Amino acid sequence: MDIVSLHKVKKHYGQGGNVVKALDGVSLSVGKGKFLAVLGSSGSGKTTLLNMIGGLDRPDSGSVIVEGTDMASLNETQATVFRRNRIGFIQQDFNLFGTFTILENILLPLTLGNSSPDKDFLEEILAVFKLSDKKDAYPADLSGGGQQRTAIARALITKPSIILADEPTGNLDSRSSQNVLGLLKQSAELYHQTLIMITHNKEIAQLADEIAFIEDGMIKVALC
Repeated sequence: MDIVSLHKVKKHYGQGGNVVKALDGVSLSVGKGKFLAVLGSSGSGKTTLLNMIGGLDRPDSGSVIVEGTDMASLNETQATVFRRNRIGFIQQDFNLFGTFTILENILLPLTLGNSSPDKDFLEEILAVFKLSDKKDAYPADLSGGGQQRTAIARALITKPSIILADEPTGNLDSRSSQNVLGLLKQSAELYHQTLIMITHNKEIAQLADEIAFIEDGMIKVALC
């Protein structure tokens, strides 16, 4: 069963002779529980693709269906609630709040939704990502790998069915990158989540179930 389906999606920016075809008729399907790696050079349309799936941007034409929901049919409030409950975002710059503790950063999506955490699940997440003894620390007290583990834990705390990761190891050294990737794949398998990751690293992509190549806003090759 496909959990994400894009059909002939186009997204262009600019006017006249300065039009950038970020996505130019992209069709792509991702099955439930799959790990898809999206490879492409800078400016190829990778981030726009991820933003479409996450409902952060809307297509000029074509359709984006996520868990049976047409993302273009949602207003801003509905899209925000959908993202908060169903999608976990992980970005390479971590996006942690420096004045919040590690625990407060992890719980932020639930706090924004006025929801209480599942205490057992929270303890499990803290243990899996080796943050149990660091929950009262602040982001500046942690290494880059520790901050990225915090960002991943925050993405998982709402038990989303889809994880969208934009170059999640881009700011990490090779050892930390391997650790974070291992945790990401482990958590996706453990919690039966679909993982879609943007990367420029072919070695990282080899860990995925499927690989898609995007260039000039078009999917060139998709391997399973």
